[in-house]
Amino acid sequence: MSVPHEAKPRTTAVVLAGGTGQRVGLAIPKQLLKIAGKAVIEHTLTIFEHAEAIDDVIVLMAPGFVPDVEKIIAKAGLTKVTKVIEGGSTRNETTERAIEALSEGLAEGQDRNVLFHDAVRPLLSQRVIADCVDALERYQAVDVAIPSADTIIVTRTHGEDGEFITDVPDRSRLRRGQTPQAFKLSTIRRAYEIAAGDPNFQATDDCSVVLKYLPDVPIYVVAGDEYNMKVTQPVDVFIADKLFQLASTAAPRQADEAAYRELLAGKTLVVFGGSYGIGADIAALAEQYGAKVYALGRSTTGTHIENPEHVDDALSKAYSESGRVDYVINTAGVLRIGKLAETDNATIQEALNVNYLAPVQIARASYKYLAETKGQLLLYTSSSYTRGRAEYSLYSSTKAAMVNLTQALSDEWAADGIRVNCVNPERTATPMRTKAFGQEPAGTLLSSEAVARTSLDVLLSELTGHVIDVRQQDPTRGATEASDFEQALASVLDRQEDV
Repeated sequence: MSVPHEAKPRTTAVVLAGGTGQRVGLAIPKQLLKIAGKAVIEHTLTIFEHAEAIDDVIVLMAPGFVPDVEKIIAKAGLTKVTKVIEGGSTRNETTERAIEALSEGLAEGQDRNVLFHDAVRPLLSQRVIADCVDALERYQAVDVAIPSADTIIVTRTHGEDGEFITDVPDRSRLRRGQTPQAFKLSTIRRAYEIAAGDPNFQATDDCSVVLKYLPDVPIYVVAGDEYNMKVTQPVDVFIADKLFQLASTAAPRQADEAAYRELLAGKTLVVFGGSYGIGADIAALAEQYGAKVYALGRSTTGTHIENPEHVDDALSKAYSESGRVDYVINTAGVLRIGKLAETDNATIQEALNVNYLAPVQIARASYKYLAETKGQLLLYTSSSYTRGRAEYSLYSSTKAAMVNLTQALSDEWAADGIRVNCVNPERTATPMRTKAFGQEPAGTLLSSEAVARTSLDVLLSELTGHVIDVRQQDPTRGATEASDFEQALASVLDRQEDV
Protein backbone atom coordinates (compact mmCIF):
# COMPACT_ATOMS: atom_id res chain seq x y z
CA MET A 1 0.00 0.00 0.00
CA SER A 2 2.02 2.96 -1.28
CA VAL A 3 1.42 6.66 -0.89
CA PRO A 4 0.73 8.48 -4.20
CA HIS A 5 3.27 11.10 -5.26
CA GLU A 6 2.33 14.66 -4.28
CA ALA A 7 3.87 17.88 -3.03
CA LYS A 8 6.11 17.15 -0.08
CA PRO A 9 4.14 17.54 3.17
CA ARG A 10 5.42 19.30 6.26
CA THR A 11 7.58 17.07 8.47
CA THR A 12 7.48 17.33 12.26
CA ALA A 13 9.76 15.59 14.74
CA VAL A 14 8.06 14.65 18.00
CA VAL A 15 10.58 14.18 20.79
CA LEU A 16 9.10 11.91 23.44
CA ALA A 17 10.58 12.86 26.79
CA GLY A 18 8.01 11.59 29.21
CA GLY A 19 10.22 9.05 31.01
CA THR A 20 11.71 9.34 34.47
CA GLY A 21 15.20 8.67 35.77
CA GLN A 22 14.32 5.78 38.04
CA ARG A 23 16.32 3.13 36.16
CA VAL A 24 19.46 5.26 36.18
CA GLY A 25 18.93 6.10 39.85
CA LEU A 26 18.05 9.77 39.39
CA ALA A 27 15.59 12.11 41.06
CA ILE A 28 15.15 13.98 37.76
CA PRO A 29 14.06 12.66 34.35
CA LYS A 30 16.98 10.99 32.57
CA GLN A 31 16.55 13.28 29.56
CA LEU A 32 17.70 16.19 31.76
CA LEU A 33 20.86 14.37 32.79
CA LYS A 34 23.99 16.04 31.47
CA ILE A 35 26.21 14.10 29.07
CA ALA A 36 29.22 15.74 27.43
CA GLY A 37 28.32 19.06 29.03
CA LYS A 38 24.70 19.27 27.84
CA ALA A 39 21.37 17.79 28.88
CA VAL A 40 20.56 14.62 26.93
CA ILE A 41 17.45 16.25 25.48
CA GLU A 42 19.49 19.22 24.22
CA HIS A 43 21.74 16.89 22.25
CA THR A 44 18.65 15.22 20.76
CA LEU A 45 16.87 18.47 19.90
CA THR A 46 20.03 19.88 18.33
CA ILE A 47 20.13 16.92 15.92
CA PHE A 48 16.65 17.79 14.63
CA GLU A 49 17.48 21.50 14.60
CA HIS A 50 20.20 20.75 12.05
CA ALA A 51 18.19 18.20 10.02
CA GLU A 52 17.29 19.64 6.62
CA ALA A 53 14.27 17.32 6.28
CA ILE A 54 12.67 18.48 9.55
CA ASP A 55 10.44 21.57 9.47
CA ASP A 56 9.51 21.83 13.13
CA VAL A 57 9.77 20.01 16.45
CA ILE A 58 7.44 19.49 19.39
CA VAL A 59 8.43 18.03 22.74
CA LEU A 60 6.32 15.87 25.05
CA MET A 61 7.92 16.29 28.47
CA ALA A 62 7.43 14.56 31.80
CA PRO A 63 4.82 16.38 33.93
CA GLY A 64 6.30 19.10 36.09
CA PHE A 65 9.43 19.58 33.97
CA VAL A 66 8.14 21.59 31.00
CA PRO A 67 9.76 24.85 32.27
CA ASP A 68 13.14 23.08 32.51
CA VAL A 69 12.98 22.10 28.84
CA GLU A 70 11.79 25.56 27.80
CA LYS A 71 14.84 27.09 29.49
CA ILE A 72 17.16 24.65 27.69
CA ILE A 73 15.53 25.47 24.34
CA ALA A 74 15.78 29.23 24.89
CA LYS A 75 19.42 29.10 26.01
CA ALA A 76 20.46 26.86 23.10
CA GLY A 77 18.56 28.95 20.54
CA LEU A 78 16.65 25.96 19.14
CA THR A 79 14.31 27.73 16.73
CA LYS A 80 12.55 24.69 15.28
CA VAL A 81 10.88 23.76 18.59
CA THR A 82 7.34 25.18 18.44
CA LYS A 83 5.68 23.50 21.42
CA VAL A 84 6.56 21.83 24.70
CA ILE A 85 3.63 19.82 26.04
CA GLU A 86 3.21 17.70 29.15
CA GLY A 87 3.28 14.01 28.34
CA GLY A 88 0.83 11.45 29.68
CA SER A 89 1.19 8.74 32.28
CA THR A 90 1.97 6.11 29.61
CA ARG A 91 3.83 6.07 26.28
CA ASN A 92 0.53 5.58 24.43
CA GLU A 93 -1.13 8.51 26.19
CA THR A 94 1.86 10.68 25.38
CA THR A 95 1.65 9.77 21.69
CA GLU A 96 -2.10 10.52 21.69
CA ARG A 97 -1.40 14.01 23.05
CA ALA A 98 1.17 14.55 20.31
CA ILE A 99 -1.29 13.41 17.62
CA GLU A 100 -3.89 15.82 18.99
CA ALA A 101 -1.40 18.71 18.92
CA LEU A 102 -0.28 17.84 15.38
CA SER A 103 -3.86 17.66 14.12
CA GLU A 104 -4.75 21.18 15.28
CA GLY A 105 -5.17 23.61 12.41
CA LEU A 106 -4.95 21.00 9.65
CA ALA A 107 -7.47 21.46 6.86
CA GLU A 108 -9.68 18.54 5.89
CA GLY A 109 -7.71 16.09 3.78
CA GLN A 110 -4.40 17.70 4.70
CA ASP A 111 -1.67 15.41 5.98
CA ARG A 112 1.83 15.69 7.35
CA ASN A 113 4.84 13.52 8.14
CA VAL A 114 5.68 12.82 11.77
CA LEU A 115 8.77 11.24 13.31
CA PHE A 116 8.45 10.00 16.89
CA HIS A 117 11.84 9.83 18.59
CA ASP A 118 12.95 8.97 22.12
CA ALA A 119 14.57 11.97 23.80
CA VAL A 120 17.08 9.62 25.42
CA ARG A 121 18.58 8.59 22.07
CA PRO A 122 20.99 11.54 21.69
CA LEU A 123 23.29 9.93 19.09
CA LEU A 124 20.83 9.75 16.19
CA SER A 125 22.44 10.33 12.80
CA GLN A 126 21.28 12.68 10.07
CA ARG A 127 21.36 9.72 7.67
CA VAL A 128 18.65 7.86 9.59
CA ILE A 129 16.43 10.95 9.72
CA ALA A 130 16.80 11.50 5.98
CA ASP A 131 16.09 7.83 5.22
CA CYS A 132 12.92 7.91 7.32
CA VAL A 133 11.58 11.01 5.58
CA ASP A 134 12.47 9.62 2.16
CA ALA A 135 10.66 6.35 2.98
CA LEU A 136 7.48 8.29 3.82
CA GLU A 137 7.28 9.29 0.16
CA ARG A 138 6.34 5.66 -0.58
CA TYR A 139 5.00 4.23 2.68
CA GLN A 140 2.64 5.28 5.45
CA ALA A 141 4.60 3.74 8.34
CA VAL A 142 8.34 3.36 8.87
CA ASP A 143 10.38 1.76 11.62
CA VAL A 144 14.14 1.88 12.33
CA ALA A 145 15.95 -1.29 13.34
CA ILE A 146 19.31 -3.04 13.41
CA PRO A 147 20.22 -6.75 13.28
CA SER A 148 20.62 -8.50 16.60
CA ALA A 149 24.20 -9.50 17.33
CA ASP A 150 23.00 -11.57 20.29
CA THR A 151 21.07 -14.82 20.25
CA ILE A 152 17.56 -14.16 21.53
CA ILE A 153 15.90 -16.75 23.74
CA VAL A 154 12.29 -17.15 24.83
CA THR A 155 11.82 -18.24 28.43
CA ARG A 156 9.09 -19.31 30.79
CA THR A 157 9.13 -19.10 34.57
CA HIS A 158 8.38 -22.26 36.53
CA GLY A 159 7.47 -21.11 40.01
CA GLU A 160 10.41 -20.72 42.33
CA ASP A 161 12.67 -22.81 40.07
CA GLY A 162 13.38 -19.75 37.86
CA GLU A 163 13.42 -19.35 34.07
CA PHE A 164 13.83 -22.02 31.41
CA ILE A 165 14.30 -21.69 27.63
CA THR A 166 11.24 -22.56 25.56
CA ASP A 167 12.41 -21.35 22.15
CA VAL A 168 15.44 -19.91 20.30
CA PRO A 169 14.18 -17.87 17.30
CA ASP A 170 16.19 -17.65 14.09
CA ARG A 171 18.52 -14.71 14.74
CA SER A 172 18.81 -13.84 11.01
CA ARG A 173 15.22 -12.60 11.08
CA LEU A 174 15.40 -10.74 14.39
CA ARG A 175 15.92 -6.99 14.57
CA ARG A 176 16.35 -4.58 17.47
CA GLY A 177 13.92 -1.72 17.18
CA GLN A 178 15.07 1.88 17.55
CA THR A 179 13.55 5.28 16.93
CA PRO A 180 12.51 7.41 15.17
CA GLN A 181 9.35 5.70 14.03
CA ALA A 182 7.81 7.65 11.16
CA PHE A 183 4.24 7.88 9.90
CA LYS A 184 1.78 9.80 7.86
CA LEU A 185 -0.17 11.62 10.57
CA SER A 186 -3.47 10.32 9.17
CA THR A 187 -2.21 6.73 9.50
CA ILE A 188 -1.00 6.84 13.10
CA ARG A 189 -4.08 8.87 14.10
CA ARG A 190 -6.40 6.24 12.58
CA ALA A 191 -4.51 3.41 14.31
CA TYR A 192 -4.95 5.07 17.70
CA GLU A 193 -8.64 5.79 17.00
CA ILE A 194 -9.23 2.08 16.42
CA ALA A 195 -7.09 1.12 19.41
CA ALA A 196 -9.21 3.36 21.63
CA GLY A 197 -12.06 0.87 21.20
CA ASP A 198 -9.96 -1.99 22.55
CA PRO A 199 -10.35 -2.25 26.36
CA ASN A 200 -7.10 -4.25 26.53
CA PHE A 201 -5.04 -1.83 24.44
CA GLN A 202 -1.45 -1.36 25.47
CA ALA A 203 1.74 -0.99 23.45
CA THR A 204 5.35 0.02 24.09
CA ASP A 205 5.87 1.60 20.66
CA ASP A 206 3.82 3.12 17.86
CA CYS A 207 4.63 0.75 14.99
CA SER A 208 3.07 -2.10 16.96
CA VAL A 209 -0.15 -0.06 17.15
CA VAL A 210 -0.24 0.22 13.36
CA LEU A 211 0.71 -3.45 12.98
CA LYS A 212 -2.16 -4.61 15.21
CA TYR A 213 -4.95 -2.20 14.28
CA LEU A 214 -4.10 -1.44 10.64
CA PRO A 215 -2.77 -4.82 9.50
CA ASP A 216 -3.07 -3.92 5.80
CA VAL A 217 -0.58 -1.06 6.15
CA PRO A 218 2.99 -2.27 5.44
CA ILE A 219 5.65 -0.98 7.83
CA TYR A 220 8.90 -0.33 6.00
CA VAL A 221 12.17 -0.84 7.91
CA VAL A 222 15.02 1.67 7.65
CA ALA A 223 18.49 0.49 8.68
CA GLY A 224 19.41 1.99 12.04
CA ASP A 225 22.80 2.54 13.65
CA GLU A 226 24.56 0.72 16.46
CA TYR A 227 25.39 4.01 18.15
CA ASN A 228 21.73 5.17 18.17
CA MET A 229 21.60 3.86 21.72
CA LYS A 230 18.97 4.53 24.35
CA VAL A 231 20.15 5.93 27.68
CA THR A 232 18.21 3.71 30.07
CA GLN A 233 20.57 1.95 32.46
CA PRO A 234 23.42 3.47 34.53
CA VAL A 235 26.02 1.94 32.20
CA ASP A 236 24.36 3.69 29.24
CA VAL A 237 25.19 7.07 30.75
CA PHE A 238 28.85 6.13 30.88
CA ILE A 239 28.91 4.71 27.34
CA ALA A 240 27.09 7.68 25.81
CA ASP A 241 29.43 10.11 27.52
CA LYS A 242 32.45 8.23 26.11
CA LEU A 243 30.97 8.16 22.61
CA PHE A 244 30.44 11.91 22.72
CA GLN A 245 34.01 12.34 23.92
CA LEU A 246 35.43 10.20 21.11
CA ALA A 247 33.06 11.18 18.32
CA SER A 248 34.41 13.37 15.54
CA THR A 249 32.54 15.58 13.13
CA ALA A 250 33.04 16.44 9.49
CA ALA A 251 33.71 20.08 8.76
CA PRO A 252 31.53 21.28 5.87
CA ARG A 253 33.71 22.42 2.99
CA GLN A 254 32.81 25.69 1.26
CA ALA A 255 31.17 25.51 -2.14
CA ASP A 256 33.95 27.20 -4.10
CA GLU A 257 36.94 29.53 -3.90
CA ALA A 258 34.69 32.59 -3.97
CA ALA A 259 32.96 31.44 -0.78
CA TYR A 260 36.28 31.33 1.09
CA ARG A 261 37.10 34.86 -0.07
CA GLU A 262 33.69 36.16 0.94
CA LEU A 263 33.87 34.61 4.42
CA LEU A 264 37.48 35.57 5.16
CA ALA A 265 37.52 39.08 3.72
CA GLY A 266 38.14 41.59 6.52
CA LYS A 267 38.73 38.88 9.13
CA THR A 268 41.81 38.64 11.36
CA LEU A 269 43.58 35.39 12.22
CA VAL A 270 46.26 34.96 14.88
CA VAL A 271 48.21 31.75 14.31
CA PHE A 272 50.52 30.54 17.06
CA GLY A 273 52.94 28.00 15.66
CA GLY A 274 52.77 29.77 12.31
CA SER A 275 56.46 29.50 11.39
CA TYR A 276 56.17 26.21 9.53
CA GLY A 277 54.03 23.11 8.99
CA ILE A 278 50.26 23.22 9.48
CA GLY A 279 50.31 26.69 11.06
CA ALA A 280 52.24 28.24 8.17
CA ASP A 281 49.93 26.58 5.64
CA ILE A 282 46.81 27.90 7.43
CA ALA A 283 48.32 31.38 7.40
CA ALA A 284 49.14 31.18 3.69
CA LEU A 285 45.67 29.90 2.77
CA ALA A 286 43.87 32.54 4.82
CA GLU A 287 46.00 35.34 3.35
CA GLN A 288 45.28 34.00 -0.13
CA TYR A 289 41.58 34.47 0.56
CA GLY A 290 41.94 38.02 1.84
CA ALA A 291 42.25 37.66 5.62
CA LYS A 292 44.65 39.65 7.76
CA VAL A 293 46.97 37.07 9.30
CA TYR A 294 49.46 37.26 12.14
CA ALA A 295 51.65 34.14 11.92
CA LEU A 296 53.76 33.78 15.04
CA GLY A 297 56.55 31.42 15.95
CA ARG A 298 59.90 31.10 17.69
CA SER A 299 61.99 31.09 14.52
CA THR A 300 60.17 33.92 12.73
CA THR A 301 58.78 36.40 15.27
CA GLY A 302 60.54 35.21 18.42
CA THR A 303 57.18 34.36 19.99
CA HIS A 304 57.39 31.75 22.75
CA ILE A 305 53.85 30.60 23.49
CA GLU A 306 54.89 29.35 26.93
CA ASN A 307 55.54 32.98 27.83
CA PRO A 308 52.19 34.62 28.75
CA GLU A 309 53.56 38.08 27.95
CA HIS A 310 54.41 37.01 24.40
CA VAL A 311 50.87 35.70 23.93
CA ASP A 312 49.28 38.84 25.32
CA ASP A 313 51.51 41.09 23.20
CA ALA A 314 50.75 39.15 20.00
CA LEU A 315 46.99 39.37 20.48
CA SER A 316 47.14 43.00 21.54
CA LYS A 317 49.16 43.94 18.46
CA ALA A 318 46.79 42.13 16.11
CA TYR A 319 43.81 43.87 17.69
CA SER A 320 45.34 47.35 17.70
CA GLU A 321 46.41 47.09 14.06
CA SER A 322 43.35 45.41 12.56
CA GLY A 323 40.65 46.38 15.06
CA ARG A 324 39.50 42.82 15.58
CA VAL A 325 40.52 39.21 16.23
CA ASP A 326 38.19 36.66 14.67
CA TYR A 327 40.15 33.42 14.90
CA VAL A 328 42.93 32.23 17.18
CA ILE A 329 44.74 29.04 16.14
CA ASN A 330 47.42 27.18 18.07
CA THR A 331 49.36 24.52 16.16
CA ALA A 332 52.53 24.81 18.26
CA GLY A 333 53.74 21.79 20.20
CA VAL A 334 56.72 19.69 21.17
CA LEU A 335 57.12 15.93 20.85
CA ARG A 336 59.53 14.32 23.29
CA ILE A 337 59.78 10.52 23.18
CA GLY A 338 61.14 8.47 26.03
CA LYS A 339 60.36 6.57 29.19
CA LEU A 340 58.96 8.87 31.86
CA ALA A 341 61.21 7.48 34.62
CA GLU A 342 64.24 8.38 32.52
CA THR A 343 63.04 11.85 31.50
CA ASP A 344 64.68 14.85 33.17
CA ASN A 345 62.71 17.63 34.85
CA ALA A 346 63.55 20.21 32.19
CA THR A 347 62.03 18.05 29.43
CA ILE A 348 58.92 17.38 31.50
CA GLN A 349 58.49 21.07 32.24
CA GLU A 350 58.94 21.99 28.57
CA ALA A 351 56.28 19.50 27.47
CA LEU A 352 53.80 20.77 30.06
CA ASN A 353 54.54 24.42 29.34
CA VAL A 354 54.28 24.21 25.56
CA ASN A 355 51.65 21.50 25.08
CA TYR A 356 49.30 22.32 27.96
CA LEU A 357 49.89 25.54 29.88
CA ALA A 358 50.48 27.60 26.73
CA PRO A 359 47.12 26.64 25.11
CA VAL A 360 45.41 27.43 28.42
CA GLN A 361 47.05 30.86 28.46
CA ILE A 362 46.19 31.43 24.80
CA ALA A 363 42.57 30.60 25.58
CA ARG A 364 42.45 32.98 28.57
CA ALA A 365 44.09 35.80 26.65
CA SER A 366 41.91 35.28 23.55
CA TYR A 367 38.59 35.32 25.36
CA LYS A 368 37.92 39.07 25.35
CA TYR A 369 38.78 39.42 21.67
CA LEU A 370 36.77 36.44 20.51
CA ALA A 371 33.76 37.46 22.62
CA GLU A 372 33.70 40.75 20.72
CA THR A 373 33.71 39.13 17.27
CA LYS A 374 31.84 35.91 18.17
CA GLY A 375 34.94 34.17 16.89
CA GLN A 376 36.60 30.80 17.31
CA LEU A 377 39.52 29.20 19.11
CA LEU A 378 41.05 26.24 17.26
CA LEU A 379 43.29 23.74 19.05
CA TYR A 380 45.02 20.54 17.93
CA THR A 381 45.24 17.04 19.35
CA SER A 382 46.56 13.63 18.30
CA SER A 383 44.74 10.31 17.96
CA SER A 384 46.93 9.12 20.83
CA TYR A 385 44.62 11.12 23.10
CA THR A 386 42.21 8.16 23.26
CA ARG A 387 44.77 5.99 25.03
CA GLY A 388 48.30 6.84 26.10
CA ARG A 389 51.19 4.92 24.55
CA ALA A 390 54.41 3.78 26.13
CA GLU A 391 57.17 6.41 25.77
CA TYR A 392 54.60 9.03 24.69
CA SER A 393 53.11 9.66 28.13
CA LEU A 394 53.77 13.41 28.17
CA TYR A 395 52.61 14.00 24.61
CA SER A 396 49.53 11.75 24.78
CA SER A 397 48.33 13.11 28.12
CA THR A 398 48.66 16.75 27.07
CA LYS A 399 46.85 16.00 23.81
CA ALA A 400 44.03 14.37 25.76
CA ALA A 401 43.90 17.57 27.79
CA MET A 402 43.33 19.57 24.56
CA VAL A 403 40.19 17.57 23.82
CA ASN A 404 38.84 18.10 27.32
CA LEU A 405 39.77 21.78 27.21
CA THR A 406 37.93 22.14 23.89
CA GLN A 407 34.78 20.48 25.14
CA ALA A 408 34.78 22.38 28.43
CA LEU A 409 35.41 25.81 26.91
CA SER A 410 32.84 25.33 24.15
CA ASP A 411 30.22 24.87 26.86
CA GLU A 412 31.64 27.61 29.10
CA TRP A 413 31.80 30.16 26.28
CA ALA A 414 28.62 29.21 24.40
CA ALA A 415 26.63 32.06 25.92
CA ASP A 416 29.27 34.50 24.63
CA GLY A 417 28.99 33.16 21.09
CA ILE A 418 32.58 31.87 21.04
CA ARG A 419 33.17 28.58 19.25
CA VAL A 420 35.95 26.21 20.32
CA ASN A 421 37.02 23.19 18.26
CA CYS A 422 39.90 20.74 18.06
CA VAL A 423 41.48 19.20 14.94
CA ASN A 424 42.84 15.65 15.19
CA PRO A 425 45.11 14.96 12.19
CA GLU A 426 46.25 11.52 11.23
CA ARG A 427 50.04 11.19 10.99
CA THR A 428 51.10 14.33 9.14
CA ALA A 429 54.27 15.33 7.33
CA THR A 430 55.51 18.20 9.49
CA PRO A 431 59.02 19.29 10.53
CA MET A 432 58.21 18.23 14.12
CA ARG A 433 57.38 14.70 13.03
CA THR A 434 60.41 14.47 10.73
CA LYS A 435 62.66 15.56 13.59
CA ALA A 436 61.22 12.82 15.83
CA PHE A 437 61.00 9.96 13.31
CA GLY A 438 63.16 10.90 10.35
CA GLN A 439 62.06 10.45 6.73
CA GLU A 440 59.09 8.10 6.29
CA PRO A 441 57.83 6.32 3.13
CA ALA A 442 56.13 8.59 0.61
CA GLY A 443 52.34 8.41 0.67
CA THR A 444 52.09 7.20 4.26
CA LEU A 445 51.52 10.66 5.77
CA LEU A 446 48.96 13.40 5.37
CA SER A 447 50.21 16.63 3.87
CA SER A 448 50.15 19.64 6.14
CA GLU A 449 48.29 21.49 3.37
CA ALA A 450 45.38 19.01 3.62
CA VAL A 451 45.15 19.52 7.38
CA ALA A 452 45.33 23.30 6.89
CA ARG A 453 42.44 23.19 4.41
CA THR A 454 40.24 21.23 6.81
CA SER A 455 41.26 23.61 9.61
CA LEU A 456 40.03 26.53 7.53
CA ASP A 457 36.73 24.73 6.95
CA VAL A 458 36.34 24.26 10.71
CA LEU A 459 36.99 27.96 11.33
CA LEU A 460 34.32 28.95 8.82
CA SER A 461 31.73 26.49 10.16
CA GLU A 462 29.24 26.87 12.99
CA LEU A 463 30.69 23.86 14.81
CA THR A 464 31.66 24.14 18.44
CA GLY A 465 32.89 21.61 20.97
CA HIS A 466 33.90 19.11 18.31
CA VAL A 467 36.94 16.99 17.56
CA ILE A 468 37.45 16.89 13.79
CA ASP A 469 39.44 13.91 12.50
CA VAL A 470 41.44 14.42 9.31
CA ARG A 471 42.33 11.20 7.52
CA GLN A 472 44.26 10.27 4.41
CA GLN A 473 41.55 8.46 2.47
CA ASP A 474 40.22 10.79 -0.19
CA PRO A 475 42.74 11.58 -2.94
CA THR A 476 40.52 14.35 -4.31
CA ARG A 477 40.78 16.25 -1.07
CA GLY A 478 43.82 14.83 0.64
CA ALA A 479 41.73 14.02 3.68
CA THR A 480 38.25 12.87 4.51
CA GLU A 481 35.94 12.76 7.50
CA ALA A 482 33.83 9.70 8.32
CA SER A 483 30.66 9.42 10.39
CA ASP A 484 30.74 10.10 14.12
CA PHE A 485 30.71 6.45 15.10
CA GLU A 486 33.24 5.44 12.42
CA GLN A 487 35.52 8.19 13.62
CA ALA A 488 35.21 7.07 17.22
CA LEU A 489 36.11 3.52 16.29
CA ALA A 490 38.90 4.62 13.97
CA SER A 491 40.43 6.75 16.69
CA VAL A 492 40.52 3.79 19.04
CA LEU A 493 41.82 1.33 16.43
CA ASP A 494 44.48 3.66 15.07
CA ARG A 495 45.84 4.88 18.37
CA GLN A 496 48.65 2.29 18.21
CA GLU A 497 49.99 3.96 15.05
CA ASP A 498 49.30 7.69 15.18
CA VAL A 499 51.20 10.24 17.24
